[in-house]
Formats: sequence, structure tokens, C-alpha cells
Amino acid sequence: MKKITFLFLALILASCGVKQTTNRLTSGDYDGAIESAVRGLRGNKNAKGKQDYVYLLEEAFAKAKERDLRNIETWSQDANPANLEKIFNAYINLNNRQELIRPLLPLKLLNEGRDAIFPMENYSTEIVNSKNALSNYLYTSSKNELKTANKLQARAIVDDLVHLNQINPGFKDVNSLLEEARFKGTDFVHVYTKNETNIMIPVRLQNDLLDFSTYGLNDKWTVYHSNRQQGITYDFGIILNFREINISPEQIREKEVTQEKQIKDGVKNLVDANGNIVRDSLGNPIKVDKFITVKGTAYQFTQFKACQVTAKVDYIDFNNNQLINSYPLASEFIFEHIYATVRGDRRAFDEQFASYFGRRAVPFPSNEQMVYDTGEDLKAKLKDIISRNRIRR
Repeated sequence: MKKITFLFLALILASCGVKQTTNRLTSGDYDGAIESAVRGLRGNKNAKGKQDYVYLLEEAFAKAKERDLRNIETWSQDANPANLEKIFNAYINLNNRQELIRPLLPLKLLNEGRDAIFPMENYSTEIVNSKNALSNYLYTSSKNELKTANKLQARAIVDDLVHLNQINPGFKDVNSLLEEARFKGTDFVHVYTKNETNIMIPVRLQNDLLDFSTYGLNDKWTVYHSNRQQGITYDFGIILNFREINISPEQIREKEVTQEKQIKDGVKNLVDANGNIVRDSLGNPIKVDKFITVKGTAYQFTQFKACQVTAKVDYIDFNNNQLINSYPLASEFIFEHIYATVRGDRRAFDEQFASYFGRRAVPFPSNEQMVYDTGEDLKAKLKDIISRNRIRR
């Protein structure tokens, strides 16, 4: 019963595959029909149940070959250089189609007592000639157009040269031409800082902010430089303008905190309401936890100093020296150190507060250090602004 069910399912699947192949053939999708028929013939290609695939494959192969050769003839008579790509691809298709079928040959047509007909041709010469014609066209047109190309045109030329490298690696001086086209199609952005405050910006902070090797912002057509490089004309500028830096005075805030708490302090005998010791069944006194109340006064000192940096990020088009856009940027860094002394029993305080007792006062950071310590937050926000507002042509 299982064998009959399996055979029934196999027949249904085979029928669907033949129908799908037939539909592709009649709709003009010859290569789709060929691929479907080849899949159907894998396994026992000479089985009687696969004869439909052989007939369909023979017909699809003939029609696809006839169509491609007819198209090649038409394109060859046209002087339009755009047809060179079509001719090359058509010869590639003719060859690939043969290579797809070749492993299956010969294929028998059992009812006719013959092999299915698949005339195989050697397209090597045609492929090489059409590839060279296309390569020469892409190379010559790219080289000529690059002389007067703008940014967007240079990018299109890069695509053509990359394609040329794929179909004909090492053709002439394509690699150097490709490098020239990429350079011409790239937008170079100079990113730098301006200080409009009356406070010195630490040099190491400026270096950190402009270390674009850690930003990962460069893309295919945009390169960011923090230092101008010789031989490069910069298209855009991104300026980090420091507008205001506010640093609070050094402050020490004092607070007195008094706390009391019940804590366990050993054990004691359990007594009843009359003051008599309570005993267990063996006559032993029953022990319970002994609690005492402890009290202490802490003097908490908080060292505090804050720095706030306000800036803006300006996007400039260097081609016309116009402001494209401006984005606000602000960052704050707070220095806070807490320490405390205690009078009385320190056990009256919880662990978090008690941790302050082992500390002492520390030197306040300098103003320069406070400005520098805003750097990580400033850098993250600057990267976010540039990432969300990339320069696009």
C-alpha cells in the first residue's frame, strides 16, 4: 500500500513538473523550460516516464538557440555600441546552455528510436571577439568621458570599469583608470574644530574628536579627513564650533546624618511574662536573638564640580561657501566624590553609606581635565550627527 502511494505521488509530481516546463516553453521562457527539464531528467534520464522532458528539452534548446542567433545578427547590423553588451551576453548564454545539457547526452527518444538532437557549436572565437569589442568600447568611452566628467558621471564610469574588470581582468591600464575615476567621483570632506569660547580646548580632546579612524564613517563615495591633504580639493566641510564652556566653582557640600538601628548582638534566654526562663522538653533554656539599638552621627562631604560644553556642527559646501545645515551639540561632565566621617556606632548605617567612611578628600580635576572628560560623550554625539546626516550628492 505504501509503495502504491509513493508511486502515485511521484506521478503527480512528475506531471506537475512537465506542465510547468510546458508552460515556460509556450510562454517563450526557453531557458526556464531548459532548466526545468534538466532538473526533471536528473536520476534515471532514460526512464519511460521522463520522455516528455526529453521532447520539451529538444524543442526549447532549438528555439532558444534560434532566437539568440537571430538577435545577434540583428544587433550586429546596428551601429549602436550598446548592443556590444547584448551580443557578448548572448554568446555566453549560447555556450552556457550547451554546457548545462552536455552532461545528460545522449538522450533517447524511445518511440522514435533516435537520439534527441542538440547541435553543439564552438563559440570560443565569438565569445573572445565580442568580449574584446565590448572591452575596447568600455575602455575607450570611459577614458574619453573621464576627462570632462563631473562627480556623478565619474561614478557611472567606475561602474563601467568595474564591469570591464570582471569580464576581462587586466585589460590595458584599467586599474589605474579605475583609481582615477574613483578619486574624481569621491566627495572629500574636511572636518575641523573652531573655538569661539574664552577657554582653551585641550589639544588631545581635539585630536580624539577628529580621529576618524575610530568613527567608521567613510563610505564608497565619501571620505572624511581631519587634516587637509595635498592634492585634494575638498568639496564639503564639517565644522565643530565650540560656542560656550561653563565650569562650575569647586564645591564641598556638607551634610549631617543621624541614624539608629536595631542590630543582633548575640543570644539570650527566653523568659515568660513573669520573668521566668522558658525551657524545652529536656529542661534546657530556650535561646533567642538578642537585639540592641545602636546610634551614630555621620558627617557627609560631597566634592562637586561640573562642566558643560555647548557647540554646533556646521555643514559647509565649499563649492559656493554656503551653509548647508547646522546641528546643535551639547555635553556635560560632572565630577562628584563623596566621603564621610562618623561619631558613634557606624553599624547604625547601611552598607552603601558606610562605604563612604573609608574615603578621604581628593584633589579637584583642573578645568582643562573637566573639558577633556566631556570628550567621550561629545565624540559619540558628533558621530551620531554625521552618521544621521551624511553628505549625499
